[in-house]
Amino acid sequence: MPINRLLKDSKLAPEEIARLNKAYTFTLRSLSLVDRNDPLAEIVARKVIEIGASVHDPSEIARKAIKGLGIS
Repeated sequence: MPINRLLKDSKLAPEEIARLNKAYTFTLRSLSLVDRNDPLAEIVARKVIEIGASVHDPSEIARKAIKGLGIS
């Protein structure tokens, strides 16, 4: 899963990583993106991490990620 690979060396607390994973899952589901090896999945992961730095609600992170990527 791209988001776990990107977060593996982060200094985030486990609950923060869980929050970002939840937001990532919400975003992928909203985009009907099933293949986590798809290059788009990594782009989504990076956007979720970026937005997650200032937004804490996983649903809101997903919504902003989709809007920020201009997808859907």
